[in-house]
Amino acid sequence: MSQWITEWIPQVMNQLGYGGISLLMFLENLFPPIPSELIMPLAGFAVAQGKLALFPAIVAGIVGTILGAYPWYYIGKLVSEERLEQLADRYSKWIGLDAKDIHKANVWFGRYGHQSVFLGRLVPGIRTMVSLPAGINAMGLISFTLYSLGGISLWVTFLASAGYKLGNNYDLVEQYLGPVSKIVLVSVAAIIVLSIVRKQLRRRA
Repeated sequence: MSQWITEWIPQVMNQLGYGGISLLMFLENLFPPIPSELIMPLAGFAVAQGKLALFPAIVAGIVGTILGAYPWYYIGKLVSEERLEQLADRYSKWIGLDAKDIHKANVWFGRYGHQSVFLGRLVPGIRTMVSLPAGINAMGLISFTLYSLGGISLWVTFLASAGYKLGNNYDLVEQYLGPVSKIVLVSVAAIIVLSIVRKQLRRRA
């Protein structure tokens, strides 16, 4: 992780408070290299120091994240998948996505639908990417917002609370993400299996 990012994030947060949290989480969704895994634990650490309150910090993170999800959603609605893949390959260094990522996400969404938006918000590496196939596949805005808010709320609350509990050891949060991500992926696999079983049972009925 670039040193300037680790220095810049707390500066913004200290200067702008809750607005800074929202701004940082908004930017994190537009530019995935800016990590929520650092932003929200730092916000939790600020709460532990008495600089912020936990609930408003979590709300600020949720607001910034959902606002940051909309640009990718509308890009997916307005730009063809082929064009998106071309742009992703051209600017992958800056946006953290490439054509293969977009194609896989779109195939995934096509198979498993709206629940992929909720679960995707809980998995590092694909949290931002799930907005694109939702737009490409014309998922309704209200459904997109509700499913996104569900996953975003859990993710932001977990990170902020972990930062609060760990205090100045907030950087250890990343060590906890591995097991959490595995649990989410197992849940996704379970949903997929259940979906396949249900389809098979319906065909036999």
